[in-house]
Amino acid sequence: MTATAESRDFQAETKALLRLITHSLYEDSEIFLRELISNASDALDRLQFESLTNSDLLEGNSRFEIWLEIDRAARTLTISDSGVGMSREDVIANIGTIARSGTGELRQLLDDKGSAAQAAELIGRFGVGFYSVFMVADKVKLRTRRAGGSVGTEWESDGDGAYSIRECDKADRGTSITLHLKSPDPDNGVRDFTDPWRIAAIVRKHSDFITYPIILKSEQEPAENAKETAADEKPINSMKPLWKRSASEVKPDEYAEFYRHISNDMAEPLRTIHFRAEGTFEYDALLFIPSKAPYDLYYSGAKRGLRLFAKRVMIMENCEDLLPHYLRFLQGVVDAADLPLNISRQRLQQDHIARMRKRLTTKVLDLLTEIFGKDHDQYLTVWKEFGRAIKEGVSSDHDNKDRLIPLLLFASSHDPERLTSLKDYVSRIKPEQDRIFYLTGESRAMIENSPHLEALREKGYEVLYMVEPVDELVLQHLVEFEDKKLKSVGKGALTLGTEQEKLEAQKELETKQEEFKPLTEFLQKTLAEHIKQVRLSGRLTASPVCLVVEDHEFSPMLERVLHRGQGAAKMKRVLEINPKHDLISRMHTRFAANPEDPFLQKAATVLLGLALLSEGSELSDPVRFNRAAADILCQAM
Repeated sequence: MTATAESRDFQAETKALLRLITHSLYEDSEIFLRELISNASDALDRLQFESLTNSDLLEGNSRFEIWLEIDRAARTLTISDSGVGMSREDVIANIGTIARSGTGELRQLLDDKGSAAQAAELIGRFGVGFYSVFMVADKVKLRTRRAGGSVGTEWESDGDGAYSIRECDKADRGTSITLHLKSPDPDNGVRDFTDPWRIAAIVRKHSDFITYPIILKSEQEPAENAKETAADEKPINSMKPLWKRSASEVKPDEYAEFYRHISNDMAEPLRTIHFRAEGTFEYDALLFIPSKAPYDLYYSGAKRGLRLFAKRVMIMENCEDLLPHYLRFLQGVVDAADLPLNISRQRLQQDHIARMRKRLTTKVLDLLTEIFGKDHDQYLTVWKEFGRAIKEGVSSDHDNKDRLIPLLLFASSHDPERLTSLKDYVSRIKPEQDRIFYLTGESRAMIENSPHLEALREKGYEVLYMVEPVDELVLQHLVEFEDKKLKSVGKGALTLGTEQEKLEAQKELETKQEEFKPLTEFLQKTLAEHIKQVRLSGRLTASPVCLVVEDHEFSPMLERVLHRGQGAAKMKRVLEINPKHDLISRMHTRFAANPEDPFLQKAATVLLGLALLSEGSELSDPVRFNRAAADILCQAM
């Protein structure tokens, strides 16, 4: 079949990436072969999975293989597979476009990280490993046919910003990629990739664990044994999955290479979990904690989950049920010996997943606890990248909540440079202090400047700063720690000190409350549209006013999160005034002299505005506040 080729431009981000690749995106150009073999392995995985329910996709050919063919005279290297293949639409979407959900961030990275060393992370984070071929090739031709399809697709490009695509005849399913290799240039890192010995060495270094046979075809010997001929077509990889080997047999660089294969992350994993579960239900597990969070970790539509194998056949690429959602950042594989290949998802859930999930979760939490106790600096890296996700487990994983709570870290007033655990907080607690104090807010700076902290700061009490929206969820399930109740300094009434000091402070407030009753009633009536009560404060020492909520009500931060963009009516709160502040004292004197003084109405408006601004909330009526403040300033002048 002859078809006219259509010329198309690459997506803008792809063009930028190709320019970057041309100037050595990879420090080691041999990585291109690993990327292409990894893609071929994924295509074979997908075909195996799809053929479980549709055997017609095999088209009478049940061989699952990857071939490498060298033509030294033409200086070409062809990588072929018998996998699921691609349709024309797949080719355009996967080869002409880079990870569409991340194109904006990719553009930023291209702008900010143009050096070769920095840009390597682009490959892992945006799945663009295919383009590494242009490090070693002047031209690339791809021929593919989707399993079950009738028409093939041919794609060709020299990496200059455009490509051609057309229909073609292709007898077999799968994909073949032919690289027209650049001439060797050792000074610039371009090696001779028509050397079969070099190709075989690269495969054994980077792709030995691939579960499908990788067969090298060349007019020369396949490198491992010069007496063997290429016609023998013996695989050059061991094909023994890493997870099936004993942990003592696996080298760190092998773990790192396998991690890159399954994660598309160029960085090495932070930690590895490798074990075999034995007994009535046996399985092998190999899990990795990444050293950096993926860009879409908190995107609701991102696909997550471990790869689930049955007898070395992948039956689910993203099995979300093997770990709780808050541990979604882990990468890895689980291979169960007793799962039938055609098991239904419902039966899988009922019979096996729950047991594996419990054991895997325990293993991960054991490792996190070990890191926390033995290598705190490394744990800080874990927390920086995945802390927000781990916090989610406090509310969603009731069985492990008590294991997660000691792993939580928070900013606090104790040390501006370090995060603290609840255990460390309790170790520093004052002798008379019976509660763990905290305050929620949208930033550390906002909380540190909050008037709610004044009395605690004066007493030397430490306060935890809860600055993430997920903290509000955590606090719904974290009521106490080591017999110390958690108390928000922005909720309810607050009295501090020894029992005797609390009694004396309460008596003083009650006396003052009666004295200031006419003013508090006036303020409550004047501001009734916005507040539900006015009372004297036990938490203010330097500021005139603040707003608080009752213990059972939403904090201002949670209210903003819940009502963002909805225009919902705001909850009325309590206005606390500081009777010792000069502004309140003068206002009290002026009110006693003339309750009808129009100045007092304006002063009330300004007081409410000051309370809102001090906590970072929006003014309820900015125009009214500005006019009142201007009038008061004019009178003062």
